[in-house]
Formats: sequence, C-alpha cells, structure tokens
Amino acid sequence: MVYLALMALLVLTILVSLLDVGALGLVLALSIAVVKAVLVILYFMHLRYTSPLTWLFAAAGFAWLAILMVLLMSDYLSRSWHTG
Repeated sequence: MVYLALMALLVLTILVSLLDVGALGLVLALSIAVVKAVLVILYFMHLRYTSPLTWLFAAAGFAWLAILMVLLMSDYLSRSWHTG
C-alpha cells in the first residue's frame, strides 16, 4: 500500500510540474515531497515500529538539518549580489 501511495504521489508530482499554477506549484511540490519523505521514513526505514530513542535520534537529525538550512539561507540572503 505504501508503494502504491508513493507511486500515486509521483504521478501527482509530475502533474503539478506540468500545470502552470505559478508560485503555488512550488508549495504543492514541496508538500508532496514532504509526504513522500515521511512515508519512506516511517515504513521503509522502519521508524514507525521502533523505540522512542530512535525517534529522538531521527528528530535530532531533522533539527540539525533545519539549523543548517537556516544558516544557509541567512548567508545567502545577506550577500550583496552584483549582476554584471
């Protein structure tokens, strides 16, 4: 069932990429990607049936990823870009 859900979300991702919905397309694509990532983490990485300690380490990994993304975006947005 999870495999079929992932395949359906893949088709949905392709359909969203073909439609011209403006800025909403990015939001839709990222939302679909998050749902697919959650399915992979819960079922294929067997996180759903593990101990709370494993959940803690998985959450710590995502917290670290969030910290890195915030630092990356703060650096990117603070630079003065010269065009030409």
